[in-house]
Amino acid sequence: MNSLPFVYLIPIFLIALYLILKKKKVAIEPLTDVDKKILDDYVDYYHNLDSTDKLRFEEKVAVFFSTVKIEPVGLEMTTLDELLIAASAVIPIFGFDDWQYKNLTSVLLYPDTFNKDFQFEGGERNIMGMVGTGYMNGQMILSRSALRHGFSKSAGKENTAIHEFVHLLDKSDGATDGVPENLMAHEYTLPWIKMMREEIEKIEDNKSDINPYAITNEAEFFAVVSEYFFEKPEQLKDKHPELYHQLSRIFAQQPAG
Repeated sequence: MNSLPFVYLIPIFLIALYLILKKKKVAIEPLTDVDKKILDDYVDYYHNLDSTDKLRFEEKVAVFFSTVKIEPVGLEMTTLDELLIAASAVIPIFGFDDWQYKNLTSVLLYPDTFNKDFQFEGGERNIMGMVGTGYMNGQMILSRSALRHGFSKSAGKENTAIHEFVHLLDKSDGATDGVPENLMAHEYTLPWIKMMREEIEKIEDNKSDINPYAITNEAEFFAVVSEYFFEKPEQLKDKHPELYHQLSRIFAQQPAG
């Protein structure tokens, strides 16, 4: 008689377990042919991949869409906007098999630059993108004008969205300090810090083609040179071979071939 209640509980437990697992499983929608065409037309990084890597890139974009919410603020979102945001997220982590941005829940897309109070109309507005902190933790804000410019032919070695996703990678170890400890072996940390400081001195002395914004601090240096690494890899490899080598090791990829 005492065993009857337990027997009745088994199917209840199994049903509850099924519902929990079902709730946790998020549907991953594959990209359409139109999506792939947009990526091929607008994202040089994707365009230059072979067919196998293109498929892997598409899968990572689909996973990003299933885990991070993209929300428009003051504008009407387009498929192009969504794909450029996802591509910006995938490019820095393409060398890693199963990386996900666990420190990001949503990306807010503003129509243009904004200020420290998140206003995108009137006044002085010079922020093109930012990773949220405090009550904005887990969120990223991007300017659509900066997002699209970053993938244009005139952008050169700059890409705001990639810059912000590199900040997230940097932040994933608990500190946004230019040293992505989750991505690099411990023995490479000190040489990387030494290189950053040497390169910052060269920029300060006008002896470098790296964007001067990189001298702000080590975190900005890492994000700025990462833009350069992904947007103009051949140029970086030619002008800064050791920096290119270090970034290749950090991101586990060789975009210059």
